Amino acid sequence: MALPKHLQAGLTPEEHTFIAEDELVDIVPRFSMSRVRLLSGTYGPFTPPSRATVPLWLALSLKRKSKCRIVPPEWLQVEKLQELLKLERSKPEEFQPLPRRFVETSKVLLDVAPDDLTNPAQIRSLLKDVREVRQAKIRIGLQSEGVMRGSYLQVTNLTPIELTELKPFLVKAMGMLQGLEPKEEAEV
Repeated sequence: MALPKHLQAGLTPEEHTFIAEDELVDIVPRFSMSRVRLLSGTYGPFTPPSRATVPLWLALSLKRKSKCRIVPPEWLQVEKLQELLKLERSKPEEFQPLPRRFVETSKVLLDVAPDDLTNPAQIRSLLKDVREVRQAKIRIGLQSEGVMRGSYLQVTNLTPIELTELKPFLVKAMGMLQGLEPKEEAEV
């Protein structure tokens, strides 16, 4: 069965976020419980003030019920983000490696658990700056002459959501470029 046209382009940002919620994060529980078995695995034991590693979706659920504090990933600290931004700006020809679900995870944590982050306003600003620098690199890469001559665009270290945002444009542009190519006559 063919997919409807609106589903053929790729995953939506909400679907990317749903997938990102399977990433593992550390929490500090505010309750005591032995191990819990779920379809996705066994987690725990939960004994404050010890950390426990759980999927992001479980951490978010517990956080909403005030049952835990989410320990932010190491890369979601002001110093790390400032360093990343500096590297992104200093190397305009390449993308810095990021965690696979960098954008989705940071957005969810900023929305649900800003009180667990140190200086969430500055983190949000730095994330926005990193995203803008990366999007500018993509635009510059697409405007380069090499891409227009049928060369390639360097997409190493782009996250899945960045690739999803880029895909509709690239598919349309490549189709137009293919239409401009002179058609070779069939050999008789």
